[in-house]
Amino acid sequence: MGRLWSSVVPGVVSGVAAVSLLAGAGVRVQSADVPGATDDEVRGLWVLRTSLTSPQRISELVKIASSGGYNTLLVQVRGSGDAYYQSAIDPRATELDGQPATFDPLRVTLEQAHAAGLKVHAWFNVNLVSSAVFLPRSRDHIVARQPGWLMVPRPLAASLARLDPRTPGYLGQLARWARTESNAVEGLYLSPVPEASQAYTVAVVNDLLRSYALDGLHLDYVRYPTADFDYGQVTVLAFRHAMLPAVALPERERLDRQARTDPEAWPKAFAGPWAAFRRDRLSTLVHRIRATAQEARPGVVLSAAVVPLAGEARDHRLQDWTAWTREGVLDVVCPMAYTTDVTEFARQIAGARAAAHGVPVWAGIGAWRLPVGRAADHVRAARRADAAGVLLFSYDSLLTSVTPRGSYFTQLRPALLAPPSGDRQ
Repeated sequence: MGRLWSSVVPGVVSGVAAVSLLAGAGVRVQSADVPGATDDEVRGLWVLRTSLTSPQRISELVKIASSGGYNTLLVQVRGSGDAYYQSAIDPRATELDGQPATFDPLRVTLEQAHAAGLKVHAWFNVNLVSSAVFLPRSRDHIVARQPGWLMVPRPLAASLARLDPRTPGYLGQLARWARTESNAVEGLYLSPVPEASQAYTVAVVNDLLRSYALDGLHLDYVRYPTADFDYGQVTVLAFRHAMLPAVALPERERLDRQARTDPEAWPKAFAGPWAAFRRDRLSTLVHRIRATAQEARPGVVLSAAVVPLAGEARDHRLQDWTAWTREGVLDVVCPMAYTTDVTEFARQIAGARAAAHGVPVWAGIGAWRLPVGRAADHVRAARRADAAGVLLFSYDSLLTSVTPRGSYFTQLRPALLAPPSGDRQ
């Protein structure tokens, strides 16, 4: 999900406008009439890959989720360009080294969860492909095979433009920079701009969905770290090529001369088209994933974890998820509304529903930041906002939360399974 959302996210509206939007989205702020659980409501857990490293941990996960009132698991089977399943493309996760080669975390999860009546969605990190602290050991990892496909931050554009991506210094410089910016950048990101990079990601999706009877595919990190990313040579040259028909020859020659010493020459000259180009390439990738998913496993639910504020997502993460819902690319949108303030949370979910063009919203709750009682308040707020489901982040962070009254899951269960009380209008 990402540390980017561990802080309180600003409100989308305020004052009279906020009241109007909340009312229009079904949030009755002053009413005690709170809808409860329904048969079609999704009650899910984001499950980090650290809980998939042994059969015992998976059995514990299924038992806790089932007894806790959940009906859906989003299990992180691709966290850093590696696989917690039997992949024909990505290398096996090194965290599974202590297990037999025959151990397949995803298959075990599917068998046990389905037997318990739980649905399983593969949580799939799209662009984030490596930690910057621990680089992949496997030479088959995409970072080792294609370092030139990695997103380059703007501050490194000039220095990396002088290096061959295949040299150790290229990847080393990129990783060192990301480590110094770890408060804002989670690791190394794969660019969606090169055609071959897109084809690789789509092939991984195709392999996964054809191999496992999944109920859903959940896309995460389907965004840029910030708008100051993807200044690598491949991306800038692709942008130049896209702009050529609209640029007169004298201007083209001037920019090409300038680009010999300034790799940002073309992006600087056309700031608006530059943002649109990168945003459109990411949207193209999502469209391709959708088409592949429908062909590989008809009926599979395609969802995405998104920045809750649509404008923030589009302008600062180049993640135009409102367009994806308008175009029917996503079946579900999952706003990461991790604020601790329940009123702000309600605003964010209301805003997401208004921007989702009728696509169901599963409200992402930052439960790791909340006492049980306040998490229950967020669940009730999501239902008042007519969200189609709630997702808690994360199972793993809550696993050790024990009080004299029992575990976090035991205490939250009554709120999750509260019977309906009133309409959802």
